[in-house]
Amino acid sequence: MPERIPLARPSWTDEMRQAAMDTLDSGQWVKGPQGRAFAEEFAEYCGVEYASPCNSGSGALLAALRLLGIGPGDEVIVPSLTFIATATSVSMTGATPVFAEVEDDYWCLDVEDMTRRITPNTKAVIGVHLFGQCYDSALIERCQERGLALIEDAAQAHGASILIDGQTAMAGALGTVSCFSFFPSKNVAVGGEGGMITSAHPDIGARIKSIVDHGRDGTLQSQEVGTNMRMSEVFAAIGRKQLMHLDSWVKKRQSIASTFTEILESNTLLKAPSIRPNANHAWHQFCIQTTSAKQFIEHMNNHNIDSRLVYPTPCHRHPVYADHPQAKEEFLTTEHLCKQLVAIPVHHGLTEDEVKRILEAIQSYS
Repeated sequence: MPERIPLARPSWTDEMRQAAMDTLDSGQWVKGPQGRAFAEEFAEYCGVEYASPCNSGSGALLAALRLLGIGPGDEVIVPSLTFIATATSVSMTGATPVFAEVEDDYWCLDVEDMTRRITPNTKAVIGVHLFGQCYDSALIERCQERGLALIEDAAQAHGASILIDGQTAMAGALGTVSCFSFFPSKNVAVGGEGGMITSAHPDIGARIKSIVDHGRDGTLQSQEVGTNMRMSEVFAAIGRKQLMHLDSWVKKRQSIASTFTEILESNTLLKAPSIRPNANHAWHQFCIQTTSAKQFIEHMNNHNIDSRLVYPTPCHRHPVYADHPQAKEEFLTTEHLCKQLVAIPVHHGLTEDEVKRILEAIQSYS
């Protein structure tokens, strides 16, 4: 049996190792030049003015909610098809997550269903670029029309973009505040756990670095409630090196995804994910849709290839929300997708031989 093909394989090179060692040798392990440079370079990549590294994507979401003043009595609309942190970050502020449906074709927040759920208590919407697919630009317009803050959950969308009015807009520049996650399975991993907060808004940008450092200003006085959500200098140094490769890594993921899509066209039991028109998918995950998920996962396992249901339980069905008013509400699209979306390896670390093996496994499924 050939070596197992994993769903993720973190990138680790000599230049990243050297950056980490140089930073450790410098003796400045926190709040130093690597973090400042990583913030500047990431902001420039996204096309915004402000950014701050932090400890995780979940930390970035919590910081974004704090930056917007969201708390008890407020409602924040979130998709139910997403990683649970999108919802629990709202709960941690004392606000209430209001769950909404996703699109049947692109799997991001359904703008019309979101609109129906707006109440006088709605203060913000969290839009998720699911699996690396940008949400509909209509979500941006709708939030602007309704005077709602839009938190961009770009945890899975490093390198994704979409055309808006003929101009390319990068993930990280598509919300009032935007949040990224760095994790071993992500397009950028920083050597462990990490996150990034970005914004183009000066009023938020003035506070974006302070919120992850106990709410302190240059005098070391806390101007608002915050906590320690800083990123280590070592992770920032690794992140800077990885950011230099992000475009080429995304292009490789796109090439692999295109090959998978082509072979899936001939298999009536499996359906490839759709790409939103005028969008640049970053392919954090390649999720095949099938009504026989268990059978397909067993088939891939027999070929020694990792695969799994990504989100088998909608967020509003998790035990943590058993007492939520929407706990028993039916989200037909979300609930079907949770049972049908199976992720297979698409990461930029795949070898040609591994891609060939995955293609052969897909082709042989019947």
